[in-house]
Amino acid sequence: MPRETLPRKFGKGRDTLAKPSPGDKILAMNAFWNFVGTLLGLGVRPDELTFVQISLRGVVVFIATLIMIRLGHKRSLARKTAFDAVLLVILASVLSRAINGSAAFFATLGGGLVLVLLHRLLALIAFHSHSFGCLIKGRPELIIEDGDFVLSAMHRNHISTHDVEEDMRLSLRDDDVSKVRKGRVERSGDISFIRK
Repeated sequence: MPRETLPRKFGKGRDTLAKPSPGDKILAMNAFWNFVGTLLGLGVRPDELTFVQISLRGVVVFIATLIMIRLGHKRSLARKTAFDAVLLVILASVLSRAINGSAAFFATLGGGLVLVLLHRLLALIAFHSHSFGCLIKGRPELIIEDGDFVLSAMHRNHISTHDVEEDMRLSLRDDDVSKVRKGRVERSGDISFIRK
């Protein structure tokens, strides 16, 4: 079997190797995508995916999601507000479809990236516009003022006095409301306290 894989070209008394044509590059790319498509089960019905294909899809989606979150913002993982939590819920829902094969693989990854970039854009607008930030992230509400519960605000937020006392015990190591100057339900839903 000859060692050379490229055809020989003859001319001017000596032979040379033929240069690869652009068609050879296209064939190589097609072969690569066919190989990737087979590995990931692209174009296969969801119930025909094998364990290996679903596992490889999971690995690719995991890596892509890490990259997307790094392009986004660290806060989106911390779920500081409902605005941040919505991104995580929708992103998980969308990307799970790429793993189980119920949606087009690369289109689903692209859709996830668009969601992360949209979140980043809205967060940037909220940074520059306080009113827009309040619109999408909410406002903190005062629930304790000078040692007294603000019952109307607690009722609006569905927070009982027992909930507040529990949070006081956890953060202040005390449940005496008279020692609290201000208590707020923050935009994240956490309750913060300032002692007198």
